[in-house]
Amino acid sequence: MQWEQVRLFLAVSREKSLAAASDRLGWDVSTVSRRLDKLEEDVGAPLFDRTREGTAPTALAEQMMPFAEEMEIAASRFVSASAAAETEIVGTVRLTVIPGLADVFVAPALAELRRRHPRLLVELDASIGYADLTRREADIAIRSQRPSSGDLVSVHLLTTKMVPMTSPDYARELGKLKRLEDARWIFWGRELSHLPDAVWLRAHGPSLEPVFRTSHFASQLSAARAGLGVVMAAEPFAVTGLVPLQHGRGLDEAWRALPSGDLWLVGHRALRNVPRVAAVWEFVREVIGMYASR
Repeated sequence: MQWEQVRLFLAVSREKSLAAASDRLGWDVSTVSRRLDKLEEDVGAPLFDRTREGTAPTALAEQMMPFAEEMEIAASRFVSASAAAETEIVGTVRLTVIPGLADVFVAPALAELRRRHPRLLVELDASIGYADLTRREADIAIRSQRPSSGDLVSVHLLTTKMVPMTSPDYARELGKLKRLEDARWIFWGRELSHLPDAVWLRAHGPSLEPVFRTSHFASQLSAARAGLGVVMAAEPFAVTGLVPLQHGRGLDEAWRALPSGDLWLVGHRALRNVPRVAAVWEFVREVIGMYASR
C-alpha cells in the first residue's frame, strides 16, 4: 500500500464525504472516488458506506484507522528529520492565526521580524478553520484551545475577557448603559452564533436586533470604530481605538458573566527547535506577551 492511498483513507475517514476529502487533498471528486475504488479493490473489502449524506467507515476501516494514523505520524517525522539539520534562520514558516488577531497584532509585527531575520518568509493563514499541524498544513498555530492529541507542543500565551466595546464618541453618547437594548449591537454571522460572546448576547439580551452582522472580525472592528455600534472583543483590542462600555448596576450580573478565553501557541514537536520555526515561535510569544502583561 502506497502512502498516497493512506492519505486518501485518512481524508475520507476524517472529512465524512468525498467532496470534503477532495478539498482536503486538492483532488477532484472523481479522482477521489476512483482512487477509493482502487483502494477497496486492493484491500479486498469495502472500507466506507457511501450515501447521499456522505461516507461512514465500515468496521474494517475503523480497525485500520489507528495504524494509518501511526503511518501519518511516521511520515511527518520523516519529513521533519531533514528540517532538523538546518542551522540558519532562513526559509519559510507557515503560521496560522485566528482572524482579527492576525490583522491587529501579528501582521503589523512582521516588519520587525523581517528586520531581525531578513531571510525568513512567513506565510500567514488567517482563517477560522484549523490547519492540521500533524499533517504539516502549518508549522505554528495560535489557537483558542489547547490540543489534546497529536505529537504537538503548546504554550499558554494569555487569558483575556471579552467585553463590549465601541468608539469613544458613541461610548460618551451612551454613558452608563442601563439596558443592553439601549445600544446598537454588531453581531457575528449566523454560522458563528455558537461563539461564547454571541451566546452571551443571546442569554442577556434575547430581544436584541443587530444593526450589522458579519463573520469578518476586522469589519466588525471598523464598523465599531466608525460609531455604528457595539462589538464584543477581547480586552487587548482596545489598542484599535475602541473603548469598553460603562454599565449601570442593573447590568452587573451580565458583566460578571462575560466570557473569557485563552490563547495557545502550538507547534509540531519535531519542528520546535528548527531555527526558522524557533525564531517565529519566540517572536510570537514576545508580541502576544506584551498584552498578557497589561
